[in-house]
Amino acid sequence: MEILGATLRVCVDDIEPAIPFYERLAGGRALRFERGGVQVAAVGCFLLMSGPAAELEVLRKVAATIAVQDVEEAHRVLAELGADIIAGPVPTPAGRNLIVRHPDGAVYEYVDRHPS
Repeated sequence: MEILGATLRVCVDDIEPAIPFYERLAGGRALRFERGGVQVAAVGCFLLMSGPAAELEVLRKVAATIAVQDVEEAHRVLAELGADIIAGPVPTPAGRNLIVRHPDGAVYEYVDRHPS
């Protein structure tokens, strides 16, 4: 399994004023989308999220998003290593994702950019 990088997940009360700050910080434009009532903006290595408190409570439990070459391969490797597969793989607006609890209890999202 090849890990390509990681994204820091940032929950904010209001995404609109947060986006310009992170665009200047990261030196790039935000890619915006909505998922499950949550507004999302990907800016460099940051993933900003804003929405209903109940949704954000769940999202805050995921420590980081890890980009991999292939989510199916990540699923196989993580299962072999004893990780608990919480959800996925499932399609997302940008590819596929997988939510996993590592044996130490940390929860991560794994993503790829493969079409669904």
